[in-house]
Amino acid sequence: MEQRITDDLSSLLAILPSEIAQAIEQIDRSDELLEVILDLGRVPTARYTDGEYVLLDREITQEDIDLVVMQVGDFDADNRAGIERTLHRISALRNRRGEIVGLTCRVGRAVYGTITIIQDIIESGKSILFLGKPGVGKTTMLREAARVLADSKRVVIVDTSNEIGGDGDIPHPAVGKARRMQVPTPSLQHEVMIEAVENHNPEVIIIDEIGRELEAQAARTIAERGVQLIGTAHGITLDNLLLNPTLSDLVGGIESVTLSDEEARRRGTQKTVLERRAPPTFEILIEIQERNVLHIHYDVAQAVDALLRGQPVAPEIRRRGPNGEITVEAPARPAPVARSNGGKRRRNQQPETMPLRDAANHYRQFGGAAEGKVHARPRDPDSLRTLRVYPYGIARNRLIESARRFKLPLRVVDTLDEADVLLTLKNFYRRRPRLVSDAEQRGISIYVLRSNTVTQMEDFLVDTFELELEEDEDNQLGRALREVQEAIQAVLNGAPSVDLSPQKASIRRQQHEMVRRANLASHSYGKEPNRYLRVYRETIR
Repeated sequence: MEQRITDDLSSLLAILPSEIAQAIEQIDRSDELLEVILDLGRVPTARYTDGEYVLLDREITQEDIDLVVMQVGDFDADNRAGIERTLHRISALRNRRGEIVGLTCRVGRAVYGTITIIQDIIESGKSILFLGKPGVGKTTMLREAARVLADSKRVVIVDTSNEIGGDGDIPHPAVGKARRMQVPTPSLQHEVMIEAVENHNPEVIIIDEIGRELEAQAARTIAERGVQLIGTAHGITLDNLLLNPTLSDLVGGIESVTLSDEEARRRGTQKTVLERRAPPTFEILIEIQERNVLHIHYDVAQAVDALLRGQPVAPEIRRRGPNGEITVEAPARPAPVARSNGGKRRRNQQPETMPLRDAANHYRQFGGAAEGKVHARPRDPDSLRTLRVYPYGIARNRLIESARRFKLPLRVVDTLDEADVLLTLKNFYRRRPRLVSDAEQRGISIYVLRSNTVTQMEDFLVDTFELELEEDEDNQLGRALREVQEAIQAVLNGAPSVDLSPQKASIRRQQHEMVRRANLASHSYGKEPNRYLRVYRETIR
């Protein structure tokens, strides 16, 4: 759709002193006019897209300002007024006594077709947040989004300063069939947002300038009720928004988290780090860099997590050319960021790599699939590929050593973004940490081990790579006894209990004996052939 601009500039020029209006007409660049500035005791100026121009040699008098004020509507609590049935905005500067001593007359334009560059995103049904510097076109896009969506959905505009729908009780035609709710004072904007949801059954709510904490909370309430929310906020980029303590909740909020020594060592960071506190209110964030250049973050949660971990964030870039053609530059996959480890070299800093089959996107729990193996090989070597594993609560050195024993290509990665598989323990999975939830949302396979032992890791590798096994009873006994030794040590170190791999009765008897000699308790669970041992510290009553 070709862009079509309507600004009704004659209505704005009609309220200005005649000689100022004539000076603007003589410049003859109405399409590029942004604002007219009238300040008491200074020369009048006009701001265009390429700079500021002086309109008259004489200074503005109080009579000039009073002439404009008399012809516009009442100024609200936010010192803004308008011209009825237009999109122009008149903002006032006041002195200590409340008298108006300056005016900013901004040209309001309805640009039909400006939304085509992101129409697929607008119609996706997801909540969208626009960021950008003043005058870059955020409100213009909101207005056009309201018009386009109102053709097929119930759209309500919460219009705090009448910028979206224009001044007066009748909305401007640029918003189409969308309904408009006016706000008595800016401080009540959050209440009108909630009222819109409760009273008017909208499918889409459009709100301009979310700038207060109560408004951010109202936005979260709206999003959680399943209503699509499209709004703007103060800020230029996602980084700016994260640094704003009032509005950072729009993208999930930030909190300080203290890591365990092991996790801090694994990440190569300090023990106290910043993490995202909650899911973002808005699913998609669009940075308006210029009027025809947009940076799009399709997954706000992922982008925020990357920024907090010091990783680069690559948005999709869309541009509109001078002839209306639209180009899309897909985001490049960022390279892993090297992390500082405090000058100490970590063991296994260069992870081993190995090939593997495609993993199914679902939760799987392992235990006891590979009893008694001496040798193992893949059934179909040609179908293998490199498996990237993100271990959460898993001993990395044991996992790498297990993979090396079978000569399998496996790579241990440092971030969830690089992973094909999340490997964790049963007790971690039950707590449902945010990392597990993020993996599920991204469709990453989750594999759960009963305990942090070599045997369990080998079972995972055998099942995942579909290895063929050659069994040997003596080797099976040796592995079972090694596993119970590791379990005993884990319980002595503070673990509440450890479940072992299923074994036959003769081996379980030897395991029970080893546990008893270590002054711990054990009990068998399950039915044959899947009956297994649980090692725990006996409670004295």
